[in-house]
Amino acid sequence: MALSDSVTTCLSQPVHYVICKLGFEKKDTYDINNILSGNGEVCWKAVTEHVYYLESDQSVDYIKSILSLGPVCESVNLHFKSVTKEQFVIQYASWFRWTNCTEVFLEVFDVLQYTEATEVALGLMKLTSCLERALGDVYLLKGDDCPFLLRDLLASEQLADVFGQAVMNVLRVFIGSPHGLNLRNVLWHGFASPQEIPPKYCAMLLFLTAGLGQLLRTYLLQTKCVLVHRPYVIFVSLEELDVFPLNNETLSIAEELVKQSSFVLKTMLPFWIAALTAFKQRRYADSVILLLPQLEVGLRLLFTTTNKCPNRLLTAESSALYTTFDEMLAKHLDNEEVNQLPVVLEEPAMASDFLWDFLNHQEGPRIRDRLSHGEINLETFPRVIANQIVGFAITLLCRFSDEDMFFLKEHMVIKPLMNCASCYQSRFHPISRVKKQVLECMKSICLWPELPTVPEEQLQMNKGLEGNDLANTLILMTSEIISQLQQCMLQNHYSSDDPFHSVLSERLLVELCDTHICTLYSPRPVLEVVVVLRKIITQCHQVSQQVTASAGLRYTQWVNKALRSRQRHNYLRMLDSIKFLSPVLQLILLLITLELVSVHSVCKKNPFEYQQYLKFLKSVLQYTENLVTYTSPEKNKWDETMELTNKALIKIKKISDRKLMLLHLAT
Repeated sequence: MALSDSVTTCLSQPVHYVICKLGFEKKDTYDINNILSGNGEVCWKAVTEHVYYLESDQSVDYIKSILSLGPVCESVNLHFKSVTKEQFVIQYASWFRWTNCTEVFLEVFDVLQYTEATEVALGLMKLTSCLERALGDVYLLKGDDCPFLLRDLLASEQLADVFGQAVMNVLRVFIGSPHGLNLRNVLWHGFASPQEIPPKYCAMLLFLTAGLGQLLRTYLLQTKCVLVHRPYVIFVSLEELDVFPLNNETLSIAEELVKQSSFVLKTMLPFWIAALTAFKQRRYADSVILLLPQLEVGLRLLFTTTNKCPNRLLTAESSALYTTFDEMLAKHLDNEEVNQLPVVLEEPAMASDFLWDFLNHQEGPRIRDRLSHGEINLETFPRVIANQIVGFAITLLCRFSDEDMFFLKEHMVIKPLMNCASCYQSRFHPISRVKKQVLECMKSICLWPELPTVPEEQLQMNKGLEGNDLANTLILMTSEIISQLQQCMLQNHYSSDDPFHSVLSERLLVELCDTHICTLYSPRPVLEVVVVLRKIITQCHQVSQQVTASAGLRYTQWVNKALRSRQRHNYLRMLDSIKFLSPVLQLILLLITLELVSVHSVCKKNPFEYQQYLKFLKSVLQYTENLVTYTSPEKNKWDETMELTNKALIKIKKISDRKLMLLHLAT
């Protein structure tokens, strides 16, 4: 029998007791009128009386509080079942407006009417994320930097000042504290199955959210403050996220795989089916919210099995460690042993790179964080992102399916999915972003020949200006350095006698950027080098943009005869400078790309050599930063640009002559 069949719960015994049993031990019937006034106001004093405190330090006694609040939650749940949707909207809808997600809370009311377990769990996940975001907005009425973790947000003085400490303690019984029910975390991290989440706790959080809206209204009226909602995260460059081909036939096969794959815990099967159903119904946010915790629990099952730590499959108590994506994707376990999970995955780099890209990398979509913290508009969640999460999930279902499912894995719509998975390379690791920046900067520089310029005969007046000789010298020096670099490159990367032919240079950079560079578990020295390389490219791109803007503006002024004598002189200097700046910037891009391709060689340097190498890179960065200043519209210091470039090229050539670059170590 597969381990996924034998696991009946992912909640440890103490956590299972707290969530599934403790709040049901008191059989008292609680009168809803004790906590709900005739005009629909939440009587907070009556609610807070059910929170108990330890005698030792007056901190919340979570066990006694959950026990006492159990009948209250049941009463609230029964109350919501007794009212119609119209009555609920009239009485409560206005109290949810402070969350900026009124519709989500009204949907939760609908779910509670028929208490389908999977939908209740989904509703609770959406409720907690929207509530957290709204509480963060309230925090910003009094504080500057909103805490990232819910537990820190709920424990903050700022929220206690607005709502009262006793009210915040009620909330902490349900969410945000590992000592309490901790409903948000056990759901978002995939520890709770649908049947293990009592609907009455979802009902209580809905009730409490309305009560918070009432308290907030009073506070805002008293203080004359205005609650401002932070804008939602908007995903850009969605085409970068498009990896997996998906269609209805693929989803139909996935529904079969889900029932057979050892990646799926049988207790969690309803979540998988609901996720695929939501995707087919175009409820893309719901689909991803349901699926992300299941990817986590499936990988946790593999992680705990391969690393021989089955106890880590369960939720931790407050004193122990949760096994979450962060640890499962790490190179080493907390005992410094090597994590065996990547070995088990058929394409370890693919799976880890994909997860890092979509969940962790700062410049990636960070889907789980942003969804669970309420940073994304659920109504406009992009299909393309849901497509990738579902597609990736299907590849794992296939990877861990029985042999008798071979005919499905070889199906014509599944094979392309598996091929995409096996070819996946990180898109949001800093190394990958360097490649993207290089190509974008090169495209910008390639537009320079198309910049408007004055006719050749009008340029003759510039012939006598000093600096022309230096410009030619810079071009020759640049050519010489490129020739040196050329010898370190594979022959098929370079075939032109003209090192500054823009089309050939761009093609060369594209080829180099296509080189696979390992991104998984990059050592610290590699990442430090990459940070500097990125800063250099950023400056180069800004120089290109400034030159493009200045050339266009000055040409228009030249044609309109709007330039004074000194400005004309300066404009001609700029045109002269463009002739050497273009090859110099292309040289820097080539140098950066070659260093990037060999970046892991930096680990071969001893500490002194490493520091000297970093010093060299930072000198190139300093040059590009000064270049940004000198080429800015405010400065227009083109003579100084020549002198600056001359010094920089001398330094680069010196390092190249001494073969101290990473590309020399790699050859």
